[in-house]
Amino acid sequence: YAVLAHQSLMTGLNKLELNEEALADDLNAAWEVLAEPIQTVMRRYGVPGAYEKLKEVTRGKSVTKEALHALIVSLEIPQADKDRLLAMTPASYIGKAVELAQRV
Repeated sequence: YAVLAHQSLMTGLNKLELNEEALADDLNAAWEVLAEPIQTVMRRYGVPGAYEKLKEVTRGKSVTKEALHALIVSLEIPQADKDRLLAMTPASYIGKAVELAQRV
């Protein structure tokens, strides 16, 4: 039974098709992904109430590019870091993915 189940599973998996456009749309709409790098930079520069400021923009709300950019522009951090954060998109941010993948 296990072999038959495995064969059926593999047959089903081989029929799956990846909808890259839908995945890209979902990712590009997920601006909350960028909360992590924003908070990291805020903490690096000792921005008072970093967590709370980010929470105001993200908690219980639909997170938008405009809301995150407004927060970034308002921060008292070096312009180079503002520019780097403003250039990020959900699709371009990979965090520590490379480092973590190399550990496997």
